[in-house]
Amino acid sequence: MAYVITSPCIDIKDGACTAACPVDSIYEGGRMFYIHPGECINCGLCLSICPVDAIAWDEEIPDDRRIFLDVNREFFEPSVTGMGSPGGWDKSRSTDKDHALVAAHPRSPASALHL
Repeated sequence: MAYVITSPCIDIKDGACTAACPVDSIYEGGRMFYIHPGECINCGLCLSICPVDAIAWDEEIPDDRRIFLDVNREFFEPSVTGMGSPGGWDKSRSTDKDHALVAAHPRSPASALHL
């Protein structure tokens, strides 16, 4: 895995990253986007365009966000969406499901403005 979407994306879901990704490896969940670790080509375009600095390279993730390495990977596993490796995101592959950590994340009044 190289790039990972972390907590600042929760309830914001700007979506600029999905438009920038040349291989469509960023998928939409209910409260945030997730990068598929096997489909990402490590180009960094998503990192450069994210308006809330939610995306980090796996070796530079702050300690308080390291859990999102697992969150992004597990989102595609049977325990969450069962998507596996779909081969590229489009709106038809969006889901209202989220990783349990994201689903349990408290909603802030500011994030409610972006829903």
